[in-house]
Amino acid sequence: MKTPLASSIRRSCQALCGLACASALLPAHAQPEQLTTEVLAPGNPYRLYLQDAALSHLADSRLVIVDGEKMRVLSVFGTGGMGMTTLSPDRSEIYVATQYYAKLNRGDRLDQVEVIDALTLQRKAEIPIPPKHAQSLPYRDLLRTTSDGRYVLVQNATPATSVSVVDVRARKFLAEIPTPGCWAIAPSASTASRFSTLCGDGTLMTITFDGEGKVVSQRKSPKFFDPDQDPVFISSASTGDDYLFVSYHGTVHHANLGGEAATIGQPWPLVTQPAERKAGWRPGGYHPLALHADSKRLYVAMHSHGVDGTQKSPAKEIWVYDLASQKRVKKLPGNNALALAVSRGERPRLFVLDAIKAGVVSLDPDGNGKALARMDGLVEVPMALGVQ
Repeated sequence: MKTPLASSIRRSCQALCGLACASALLPAHAQPEQLTTEVLAPGNPYRLYLQDAALSHLADSRLVIVDGEKMRVLSVFGTGGMGMTTLSPDRSEIYVATQYYAKLNRGDRLDQVEVIDALTLQRKAEIPIPPKHAQSLPYRDLLRTTSDGRYVLVQNATPATSVSVVDVRARKFLAEIPTPGCWAIAPSASTASRFSTLCGDGTLMTITFDGEGKVVSQRKSPKFFDPDQDPVFISSASTGDDYLFVSYHGTVHHANLGGEAATIGQPWPLVTQPAERKAGWRPGGYHPLALHADSKRLYVAMHSHGVDGTQKSPAKEIWVYDLASQKRVKKLPGNNALALAVSRGERPRLFVLDAIKAGVVSLDPDGNGKALARMDGLVEVPMALGVQ
């Protein structure tokens, strides 16, 4: 009499015999592959960091590191549940704000900031933080460092908004700063213990804190945009304390975040030609701005036929502006950009995150925008792109 157990044992024996026979057919000199690890070479200005939200498996988001000069993948590593990443100011460490559940997608929740060596990719520290880290798509402005690199600032949402202050040198969480009605983090360059945040009433709230993470000053700017008629993207571009925010309809707003309260400059329009206004040209994407500090060139991802609700549409063109004159100096191909990043230094490259092909395109911003190289299929969900 044949039983299910006997049949199972027989199939297992047959499988083992098959493996043994296959091994016997291997060449005598064949050796098993040995897995090895390598330390990354020191970064150059073209090293890219792509955050993959991985919507098909949110509990296991990823960071993809790419050599943007040779267009090859250097590493892929897990960043936990809806992880967000940022670099230290000296580019020696990667910080990940993330969460883990005891039973993958349920159970006890652990939030932490992970400190990762940027060359070995080994975890140097895991710093527990309150279980309030924003479960959000990976916008760059939801995890930032202060200008001196001592503190990491983490956006929280429960849905009440606040910012966790983490001392990464002392490897400890310091405090939670309430930011009611405000969202995203814009650190001051001149005062390390200061950051600003965009508020739903059309203002910027600037917060200064002490060495224990406690608030010592909290002041709002005058209202500078209309959140009902023409809201701004939370993604900004900056050089020093000068920040640029762009509105859904294409107005550039300037704010200086060096003082205890932000000072607001004169706004200026991206779209000035009547035919372009009629065609509905507007900014779009998740990170539609990139600023090259040396040349003072601003790059904006633009799409036509814009209406309410198209603010996340990929770019049809990339418009380039000279900040001194506030004039457009050229147009580049859009390459379906959802996010832009530009390298530092005298010979910049403009990198575009292609929404359709889920890859990266490298452009020469000083030329006609011809693609220098591209690499497709890098991520599941193209959202955020950072550059070394």
